[in-house]
Amino acid sequence: MTAAAQIASWPDVLFDALKRADVRQVGYVPDAGHSRLIERCIADKDIRDVVLTTEEEGVALAAGAWLGGQRCALLMQSSGVGNVINMLSLSRICRFPMLMFITMRGEWEEFNPWQVPMGSIVEPVLKACEAEVYRARKADEVPGIAERAVQQAYGDERIVAVLLSQELIGKKVWTK
Repeated sequence: MTAAAQIASWPDVLFDALKRADVRQVGYVPDAGHSRLIERCIADKDIRDVVLTTEEEGVALAAGAWLGGQRCALLMQSSGVGNVINMLSLSRICRFPMLMFITMRGEWEEFNPWQVPMGSIVEPVLKACEAEVYRARKADEVPGIAERAVQQAYGDERIVAVLLSQELIGKKVWTK
């Protein structure tokens, strides 16, 4: 598989991991980095896709899904992590699974300096919230990391975050 094909396929790998885990709800704030994964979730009749107005709503969505007997995942950009910190206490105290796939900003080849502060502290902040944190830098790392994250989130009822690096997503280009 070519490098370009690997980069294009990692969202499909994440989608397949969600399907194997029987995830029935996916919450997201629209994000170009997650566009392929979001499109796949929208097209799947067995997944309820929920557009969020802010990322912390995704924690409440995951709590409600779990109470209703379903699994949920949250897709967001690293700049949204700051919005979920207080709400993660709900998952931590109530011990329900919280699986997050986070596209990173403020890293490699970042053009927007406003993304750097939050991007630089995502991992330590999530760890301070007792989240298991994994980072995928290359497409070939995604399958193993996704499977481990799914097992820890739903098998161990943990907060788990998979950070999808900018190197994996590709360089963002400013357009007007």
